[in-house]
Amino acid sequence: MTIARTTACRPVYIAAWAWIALHAAALWPHGLWAARRLADGSDDPLGIAALAALLLWLARAAPTLRVQPRLAWLAAAAALTVAATAALALAPPLVAAMLAALALAAHVVAWLPEGVARTPLAGLALLALPLMASLQFYAGYPLRVFTAEFSAWLLPAAGIAAERSGAAMTVRGHLVIVDAPCSGVQLAWLAYFAACAVAAFGGLHESAFLRRLPLVGLLALTGNVLRNSLLVALEARPQGLAGAWHEAIGIAVLVGVIGLTVGVMRPQGRSGVSR
Repeated sequence: MTIARTTACRPVYIAAWAWIALHAAALWPHGLWAARRLADGSDDPLGIAALAALLLWLARAAPTLRVQPRLAWLAAAAALTVAATAALALAPPLVAAMLAALALAAHVVAWLPEGVARTPLAGLALLALPLMASLQFYAGYPLRVFTAEFSAWLLPAAGIAAERSGAAMTVRGHLVIVDAPCSGVQLAWLAYFAACAVAAFGGLHESAFLRRLPLVGLLALTGNVLRNSLLVALEARPQGLAGAWHEAIGIAVLVGVIGLTVGVMRPQGRSGVSR
């Protein structure tokens, strides 16, 4: 008598990180554009830090990712990928790259375990793009006007008459221009990068991150106004201000804003996760 034996087929699972890597490879036109923009000097390479932070987070989180993804988030990732591909012909390259970054972020979210914040990861994905030149072009002038206006309010408290005109100030009869480096765009980028990185690695809850995020922008704006006001006040003296002090004050304000941002985004719950 012959006994027939059947072998059950076992499902084969591909690791989540492999699916994410395949998706990233499929988005190669956007990555190529970003690499070329950095290579030709069109933008600052700050995004490399955000990309490194995101990859490090994924490497650390790989053992905790789900075995099966959430289908709704996979559908969102697919839709965003289609939109990013269509945007290559219909929109500026940066817009297409932003859609691609959000598509990849949605794919990552599909594999996340319950309770892991999604917004900080999406923020790191967007910050990994070459954004600085575009931010300076579109947001630089309004930020310079904002900085000049509030500096003109603060300086009289130190006994220094100041009046704003556009993105410049008249201080004791001298024209002081708030130029592009003083717009605070880089300071804001670094503050938001610190916020997203600390929240992601610290396990900050989604709602806590969103509640605290507006404070990060306020810290960046306040720090830039204080830096500009202090520099103008010191440079308005008869002896002026040495270049080394100019750099030192800028670094001190940057360290202060980043330190406060880290403190704001640091989880404070007993279990290490703020809700």
